[in-house]
Amino acid sequence: MSAGSMPICSSRSSATLRAAHRRSQPGELFLDPGGARRVSDRRHERFGNDKAGLVALRRWIGKAPVRIVYEATGRYHRDLMAVLGAAGHDLVKVNPTRARRFAQAISQCAKTDRVDAAMLARMGAVLELDAKPVRSESMHEIRELHIARLALHKDRTACRNRLEAARNKVVLAQLRARLRQVDSQLEQIDTELARLIAEDPALARRQAILRSVPGIGAVTAIAMIVEMPELGAMEPKEAASLSGLAPITRESGKWKGRSKIGGGRRGVRNALYMPALVAIRHNLHLSETYRKLVDAGKPAKLAIAARVSDVLIAVPVQSPGR
Repeated sequence: MSAGSMPICSSRSSATLRAAHRRSQPGELFLDPGGARRVSDRRHERFGNDKAGLVALRRWIGKAPVRIVYEATGRYHRDLMAVLGAAGHDLVKVNPTRARRFAQAISQCAKTDRVDAAMLARMGAVLELDAKPVRSESMHEIRELHIARLALHKDRTACRNRLEAARNKVVLAQLRARLRQVDSQLEQIDTELARLIAEDPALARRQAILRSVPGIGAVTAIAMIVEMPELGAMEPKEAASLSGLAPITRESGKWKGRSKIGGGRRGVRNALYMPALVAIRHNLHLSETYRKLVDAGKPAKLAIAARVSDVLIAVPVQSPGR
């Protein structure tokens, strides 16, 4: 990691944050729960993960833009991300599983706030992680609504399944009432999502581009905007890899295992599965390529996964700034 960058990690606890500043890189900083330690002078400080604490942290970091690496902790890092992003710092969010595996790879078995801070700082330096743009407030709202919509959709499926087996009048009445409530709440969420996207010209344009791809409707387009905001600003192979649709080769010496997909962003794959099935039925090109794979002995699921990838890479590439 170059000088002028700063790794940061936040905690699941909303109580405190710690930052570690690496001696070898004067422009780097790392945050972790429990306080802040600046490696350049080995000074340790503690900040509350609240408005006053974040203001103090921002003052402690200074005005010079740096790159910050932090561990994803759901809602607990949202305010941190907003404050430091508004200050002009580049932010790198690290998957907690990847962070833990990196710690294991460097034989770091201990897990404390200070150890995690130093580990994430080292991870940011060794892997040269790229910074990502900070989500706007409207994107946070859209993501929250999208997650709520997914939960309601699961509730509706569960209610319908229970309704088929229920016999008691009270239970039947409650399940039907719950279904009506879920349908009403889904309608409210869809209306609010449409409003938020319509109010943002950039998001409205992205949705229009996504919906121009055969098989992608309004719900799928929103899911792709939320799950993969980089889509449209990367090459097709990059998009397939990021979504976990690129086949993973498994070979060692003379042994050759079956390639499979995995990792990446499962939400994108889930959102594109049904559109891919529709495209296979109604898109002549996708239908022919699907049939060729099946006729060649490939499993149907593999052929469908390949077509999901085709639907994804069909999204037109646009410049990152648009």
